Amino acid sequence: MSEERKRSRLWPALMAVAVLAAALALAACGGDDDTVGGGGNDDVETAQAGPVRGDLTISNWPGYIDPGNNGTIAEFQEETGVNVNYIEDINDNEAFFGKVQPQLEQGQSGGRSIFVLTDWMAKQMYDLGYLQEIDHDDLSTVFQNMLPSLESPAFDPERRFSVPWQSGMTGVWVDTAKAPNIRSVNDLFDPQYRGQVTMLTEMRDTVPLVMKGDGVDPAEATNEDWMNTIDKIKQAADTGQIRRFTGNDYTEDLTAGNVVAAIGWSGDASLIGNDNAEWRMPAQGCMLWSDNMVIPVGAPNTAAALGFMDFVYEPQVQADITEYVNYVSPVDGVKDILANRDAALANDQLIFPSAEFQRNCSTQDSPPDIEPVNEAWQDVITG
Repeated sequence: MSEERKRSRLWPALMAVAVLAAALALAACGGDDDTVGGGGNDDVETAQAGPVRGDLTISNWPGYIDPGNNGTIAEFQEETGVNVNYIEDINDNEAFFGKVQPQLEQGQSGGRSIFVLTDWMAKQMYDLGYLQEIDHDDLSTVFQNMLPSLESPAFDPERRFSVPWQSGMTGVWVDTAKAPNIRSVNDLFDPQYRGQVTMLTEMRDTVPLVMKGDGVDPAEATNEDWMNTIDKIKQAADTGQIRRFTGNDYTEDLTAGNVVAAIGWSGDASLIGNDNAEWRMPAQGCMLWSDNMVIPVGAPNTAAALGFMDFVYEPQVQADITEYVNYVSPVDGVKDILANRDAALANDQLIFPSAEFQRNCSTQDSPPDIEPVNEAWQDVITG
């Protein structure tokens, strides 16, 4: 695995706990309304379009774009003259939030003009007044080419503040040479694998996936269901069944042979230096999500940010990204382009999943009352 493809180590989860609790308290002040803008940010700014030039700083998850002199960033710079500072500093939604929230609270973005955040975190930041809205007229390529299935998500039904970057599935990565029989999330609790399993720090990935293993539908789950599942995971952590909780760095444990299985994301094959590692759809189904480009308050170059969003929605550009990252592209027409390059990619269910393949999967949900559940989860992942 090359150095530029390695995921960074998990930001210490404790960094985010205090600021996250404060943020959730602020969000709660807006009431129980889950509609866009429910957090009370009536004075939200709209990102301003204009000449695409100057400097652009982007925060993204590591290994999430095709690199190099012929990669997407280089192409965007050559076409526009924009100087891009591309930072791979997101390893976990809450840890990233903990890092930038003090700046955002002051109306500053740390020099960044684009973040890439998972659905729920994008919604949380928007409700707190930390994101700018977008004018669809400024993103003609985006809204011309976006897959219809992504046009009206529950967390942002009018796409007022988010543009999908990539989508994916949460399931189980298995070292098939060491644990070929793991097919269910329940298998991760088998004592024979004690100390050889990792789970994600992302609550909305790990907890609902374990729920599904116990026959609980995350969409219908009560706070009691969430707390019971967290207690089950805590017991497994306390007994040493779970080696550790990770961000993207679970790929390093699989590469090093430290684990036989990890809850992880579907597109990370190229990040794992282990030919025996295989992503598996759990018997009970997966979790579905998208990561989204958003423009924070205080962004110094919204015009270049909007220009970049439109650029990566050109099907040929997006095909290059998809071919490298192996996640689910948000852009219509990419499958046809890749079919002419590599038929195996075009038929890969992890990149272009069918409805049948995802039939038992669930979209990410939050518990009915987030604060006590999140507090209990933080206690688990921080030890």
